[in-house]
Amino acid sequence: MRSIWNGAISFGLVSIPIKLVNATESHSISFRQIHTEDGGRVRYRKVCELEDKEISSAEIGKGYEDADGSIIPITDEDLAHLPLPTAKTIEIVAFVPADRIDPLQMDAAYYLAAGGAPAAKPYTLLREALKRSNKVAIAKFALRGKERLGMLRVVEDAIAMHGLLWPDEVRAPEGVAPDTKVTVNDKELDLADALMDTLGEIDLGDLHDEYREALEEVVAAKAAGEAPPESPEPARGGKVLDLMAALEKSVQAAKESRGEETAASEEEHAEVTHLPARKSARTAPKQATGRKSTSTAKKTAAEKTTASARKSTARSTQKSTQGTKKAAAKKTTAKAAANSAAKKTTAKTAAKKTASRKRTA
Repeated sequence: MRSIWNGAISFGLVSIPIKLVNATESHSISFRQIHTEDGGRVRYRKVCELEDKEISSAEIGKGYEDADGSIIPITDEDLAHLPLPTAKTIEIVAFVPADRIDPLQMDAAYYLAAGGAPAAKPYTLLREALKRSNKVAIAKFALRGKERLGMLRVVEDAIAMHGLLWPDEVRAPEGVAPDTKVTVNDKELDLADALMDTLGEIDLGDLHDEYREALEEVVAAKAAGEAPPESPEPARGGKVLDLMAALEKSVQAAKESRGEETAASEEEHAEVTHLPARKSARTAPKQATGRKSTSTAKKTAAEKTTASARKSTARSTQKSTQGTKKAAAKKTTAKAAANSAAKKTTAKTAAKKTASRKRTA
């Protein structure tokens, strides 16, 4: 990568020769201005207002416009005598935790490459010191004629520097928040949390510029003399009349887009119970209360279990009673049969004795 600035990092008494390299690049498609009638390029010409003639770049200098509209010329010699100790040095002034830096201050990003073999040792020392401290370095440097603020941090095995805006360059968010006082209830927060959990995380490497890709297709089609492809009409968001219903539908749509089943999701997120699509949105708040729904489900399951147990006990008792009655009836029948048989045997014996007496007489 081509360096855009050469200098050194000042780390106390340690000086580390480095080269500044752009860490980002733009892939945006740029257009030229043309004359719509004949397709000719439209160019800007630099013209002096006093002489009304075009001038070259070598004749152009710098000037500061005062409040009254007058121009004060500023030469390169004037700028060279400015007290700018960071002209060729990235001067580290402090080390702070990374969360102390407001992302609103972040500007362009650069990589700091070691400037030759002698810089390898101090470069590695600074990198490892930043890693072990879990801090970032705050530095001042000069680039393109102005002093800037920077933040140094470790990216893989390299040191990166983010340009920072000066604190007075960041506006306060006055008048941005809604003026109307509103109250957000727990049910709405539960659904918002459920939507956040359903959407989950994403690998930023999977994201890409779909607009640029569509624009490239249009350019390719026009270059080939073909009609540009038609893009689907973007969905228009309607007015939100019921926030709870909108959240509920958003959660359902997010689940469907990820191929998740509602039942499985309800088991994973016990705090929010989602309605099936056929039910109306009015019942969504009742179903959205995770704890109540869960406790109600547990009570219902417990009642069903108790009822089943009672029925099983009653059936067992009934079967046991019936078995006892049958056994008693069998015993009574057996006793009656035995008594009857005994009586018959006694009668037969008495008859035989009487017959033998008669014969003897």
